Amino acid sequence: MPNISPENLLEKLKKDSSPKVQETLDAIYHVCNEQVKQKLYDFSIATISRLGHQRGVPKAQSLRNKSGEKYRALITCFADTNTNKVKINKKESWIDEIESPKHRLLVQMLASELATTKQKLNEIIPPDTVINVYDHNESIDEYNKLTAIERRALEYILSDSFKKKWYLSEYENGSLVDESNKAVFKPATVGALTKALRYL
Repeated sequence: MPNISPENLLEKLKKDSSPKVQETLDAIYHVCNEQVKQKLYDFSIATISRLGHQRGVPKAQSLRNKSGEKYRALITCFADTNTNKVKINKKESWIDEIESPKHRLLVQMLASELATTKQKLNEIIPPDTVINVYDHNESIDEYNKLTAIERRALEYILSDSFKKKWYLSEYENGSLVDESNKAVFKPATVGALTKALRYL
C-alpha cells in the first residue's frame, strides 16, 4: 500500500481483525515507533520480534508465516517510510552502488547502527583520547567484553543461515558478496568479526 502512513495502515489492518490480532498489531506498532523515535531504523523481522517479545510481538518465525501477513505489512510500512532517513556517511557511498534494494537496505541499517554506536563511544571516550590496548595474553575486563546479545548478533552475521537468507557468499578477501558477486560487506569484514568474537 504505497504512500500510506504506518498510523493509517494500522487502522486499516485492525478493521475486521480479531481482538488478539488487533492487540498484536498495536504491540508491533509501538515497537516500530520506538525505533523511529530513537532513530534506529532497523525494522527487520528478527529485531522487531526480539524487542517486542515481552510485549506481545510473536516470534520471528511466526511473523514470517502466512498468518503473520498483516504484521509484516505494518513492519514493512515502517521500513519503507523511514528508508530515506538512514544517514550514510560520504565514505560509505559505496552502499548506493548495491543494486539489490533488499541488500542495500540491510547494509544501510547496519551502517546506521554502526554510526550510532560510534557516536555513543565518542560521548564516553572523547576523540584523540589515548587508549591502551591489551595484549591478547592479558585478561580483558568484563566491561569491554561482548554481551551475550552482541555476541549472538555477530555470530548470526557469520552464520550460514544469515548468508542463505540474504543470498550472500564469503569471498576470499573476507567480504560478503551477493548472487551477482557484488560486495555487500566490505573486504576483511569476516576476519574483523571473527577476531571480535575470539578476543572479546
